[in-house]
Amino acid sequence: MQLSDKTLTNLAENSAITTPKYDRANTNIGIVHLGPGAFHRAHQAVYTENAMNVAGGNWGICGVSLRSADARDVLAKQDNLYTLAILDKEINYQIIGAIKEVLVASEQSEQVLARLSAAATKLVTLTITEKGYCLGADGQLDVQHPDIAYDLAHRYQPKSAIGYIVQALSQRKDHNIDAFNVLSCDNVSGNGDKLRRAVIDYAAQLDQTLAAWVEANVAFPNAMVDSITPKTEDYTVDAVSTAIGAKDNWPIQREQFTQWVIEDNWKGERPAWDKVGVVFTSDVDGFEKAKLRLLNCLHSTLAYAGSLAGFETVFDVTSDSAFYDFICKLANEEVIGSFEPPKELDVHSYSKEIIERFLNPEIRHLLAQIAWDGSQKLQMRILPIIEDNLRLGRSTKLLSLSLACWFEFICRALKENKDITDPLADEFANLTALRSNDITEVVEGFLSIESIFGNELIKNSQLKNQLIESLSALRLGETCQINAIVEKLC
Repeated sequence: MQLSDKTLTNLAENSAITTPKYDRANTNIGIVHLGPGAFHRAHQAVYTENAMNVAGGNWGICGVSLRSADARDVLAKQDNLYTLAILDKEINYQIIGAIKEVLVASEQSEQVLARLSAAATKLVTLTITEKGYCLGADGQLDVQHPDIAYDLAHRYQPKSAIGYIVQALSQRKDHNIDAFNVLSCDNVSGNGDKLRRAVIDYAAQLDQTLAAWVEANVAFPNAMVDSITPKTEDYTVDAVSTAIGAKDNWPIQREQFTQWVIEDNWKGERPAWDKVGVVFTSDVDGFEKAKLRLLNCLHSTLAYAGSLAGFETVFDVTSDSAFYDFICKLANEEVIGSFEPPKELDVHSYSKEIIERFLNPEIRHLLAQIAWDGSQKLQMRILPIIEDNLRLGRSTKLLSLSLACWFEFICRALKENKDITDPLADEFANLTALRSNDITEVVEGFLSIESIFGNELIKNSQLKNQLIESLSALRLGETCQINAIVEKLC
């Protein structure tokens, strides 16, 4: 039996499966989403599904894939229905019906523009990754970008998300149709501001009057998203299909925790997301900082310390009582208190919830993957906390240990001739100090990399001494005995 509208009634009789509660057949499309990949289907589409279950509304989704036809071709055979498997100690299943159609822009550009320009479309959302915004290093639209250059020459048949959005807004302006809001759902800091810059810059290339109209009429809220969404594998398809009693060729899986925080600068209508867990706030930056400093800082710490100790996954290392105690101590004593949390967030409860997420046995999150690109990630996840704590006169001993674990992770890879996945891999390889047995020389070698540490941290003697002490403790002791190392340092 194939998952479809016809079989949905049978599935609804199974109390273990949640199915749409709204009148799907008579729900119109109000959202166009560019980039209907795994995260969108597990996150924004689910929030929209739940909002319509609670409050109804014409918020059906048209998914637009800019190039690939995979989503359209698979989902069309099952009336665009699919299953969400929520992975925790118990696995729950929900059939998602919010996506009403999927279009492929490279094949159906006229239909995409028609859908974007329709008066019923009130909102355009995106998960296209930061590179899809086509911004240059100066934060402005890169008009030399191949897609942007093409779109400016072929504005009625664009390739880029930016080209489609601006052309649709132009058509709405010409036909006196209200503008839609544009909401980035990419895991990018200041995503709304960056998207706004790209759209207005592009519009200005076409028509300054259009750019002014967009600036006055379109809201680009910043947003923060969070939920671990493992890739759908063949075994996922088999397991989900067996569990629901119908063949689903493209289910999606996700951890139970999910978070969506949106800047409250909306224009006009929106789905009843606020009734199903979405937080509307004036302080998205505060939520982003909390995520970077708690979730991401702890993740990176576990990635390097856990890898040195021989663990493979986040679940494995967090299940070790010594490492569990270490990250709890790090969070409570050095991370919490380094920043002012938003008023809507109980930071202590949030911290505990994050660590509990690490203990989800159904989520296989590889430490090796989290360890990639450390030179870039640590500049956002750990170094700002160190800088703020130094300024506030707070402890940085455990943060220095986290950083020293990364130092040792890189040093071991160099000595063992292992590949390093990092933009600065070649620079690490050329720094002879990183292969030294002299710990002071190693620390000074890392601190000499100005693109990572800037000018101030390089000159901070307190940080340098703590890094030397931490790296010495790591090399003298067994990393698996992290509790003894922490006790020695503190």
